[in-house]
Amino acid sequence: MSDITRRDFVKVTGSGLALASLSGFIPGLMGCAGGKELQTGYFGRFGIDTETIRKVLSEALVYGGDYADIFFQHSIRNSIRLEDRIVNSASTSVQLGVGIRVLKGDQTGYSFTEDLNLESMKGAARTAANIASGSKTAPPQEYKPMTLPNYYPVEMSWQDVGIDKRVNIVKALDEAVFAEDSRIIKNYVGFHDTEKYIMVANSDGLLSTDYQPMLRVIVYCTAEQDDQRESNYFDYSIRDDISFLTKEKLDRMPKEAVQRTVKLFDAKPAPAGELPVVLTAGSSGILLHEAIGHGMEADFNRIGTSIYADKLNKPIAQDFVNIVDSGLNPNIRGSINVDDECCHTKETMLVENGILRTYMHDRISAKHYGVDPTGSGRRESFKHYPLPRMRNTYMLNGPHTFEEIIASVKYGILADQFTNGQVNIGPGDFTFYVKSGSLIEDGKITATIKDVNIIGNGPEVLEKVTMVGNDFAMTEGGWTCGKNGQSVPVSMGLPSALVSSITVGGKV
Repeated sequence: MSDITRRDFVKVTGSGLALASLSGFIPGLMGCAGGKELQTGYFGRFGIDTETIRKVLSEALVYGGDYADIFFQHSIRNSIRLEDRIVNSASTSVQLGVGIRVLKGDQTGYSFTEDLNLESMKGAARTAANIASGSKTAPPQEYKPMTLPNYYPVEMSWQDVGIDKRVNIVKALDEAVFAEDSRIIKNYVGFHDTEKYIMVANSDGLLSTDYQPMLRVIVYCTAEQDDQRESNYFDYSIRDDISFLTKEKLDRMPKEAVQRTVKLFDAKPAPAGELPVVLTAGSSGILLHEAIGHGMEADFNRIGTSIYADKLNKPIAQDFVNIVDSGLNPNIRGSINVDDECCHTKETMLVENGILRTYMHDRISAKHYGVDPTGSGRRESFKHYPLPRMRNTYMLNGPHTFEEIIASVKYGILADQFTNGQVNIGPGDFTFYVKSGSLIEDGKITATIKDVNIIGNGPEVLEKVTMVGNDFAMTEGGWTCGKNGQSVPVSMGLPSALVSSITVGGKV
């Protein structure tokens, strides 16, 4: 194995050489690679070849584990922050390391190291192996590179985008926000791009690689009127390169952020009580993700803590409700070409015509239930072992129009922009904060409302979805899902939907 110093490593990551290897690393091309180093593609620059992988997995299986995998990661994150009319922060962070996992029955052994030296990796493998005991398992002698689709093709590496271009973008966004409305007194712009390279090899003889780009741009502004201050934001997050930021999209950002902010000056307090709630298409999908989606992750069901543990193949919603978790949506934040366990990503129909059909599975839960993994094994980084996680979770279109849904409500609220909330995953009890929305009176949208709290139970809310619109939209922003101390990028979506009754906390 070749050694690489930290200084050389920084030169490699900052010099644009990542793109030089990109053509041999793009998913879909790995199947034609030949030779030990070519099979490992991008990670060959760190001295990793299939013989090295075989030696590390041999150590991981020395005590007789049922299964082992090895997860390599190299990620480069650049951040530019502008506040108080100046660029006050610019940084680059780099992660490089490997995690080794050993499974024995229901037990997991896991260890990681930031040193890709063979002896360091073998030491980490032996640590993970301590979970297992029994007859020694032999590692595979050959690896079969997986041929993958590419749901986020890019033309340019983020390492080839100059710092000046990023700075010019954040400055232009800042200027546009202040030009949009004289009531703006403060503004923040964040520009964050990431390139993440991963490689996974396992004791089944599979080897997969992926290049995962990510962009998030956010504008957060504060306005003042008659001693009243209001703040709001707008952001984009996407798996794409710099070409995503067209003039049209950059022009839209300050307008949306300012409009969302200043409309709060005229907003009224929300009413209180048990009320019909119309969820707007798009970002309202966060309620679906948090209050319902987590309960459909298989690990919670395998140990019996989810309310859905005994609901497989039973009706849990009306027959026009269909819920999907997918990694296949082009360029969407939660999409993945392959999961972190060498499993193909796919579209998973969780709820079909109101019936719970399956859960989101990693390898462990899939083995327990006797089904195939759904490509949902995800981890935050090489320092973490994979868990069943959501990717892009959304409800499909239903039979109603938005106008029909609004017209059906005598008195209720339209929930527009969700910001945060808390969920008890087991029973599904939740509290969400809605930044802004509207009052619905006699089938018409009337006054703007703000600072709305909605309180309920996810499974009960799903049962109370009485109308689903035909105006499906995915959220555009940058949602990150936390679970067991791990955070992963996700997205969600929803057509407009009517929940017949939710507890609304507002002004009595």
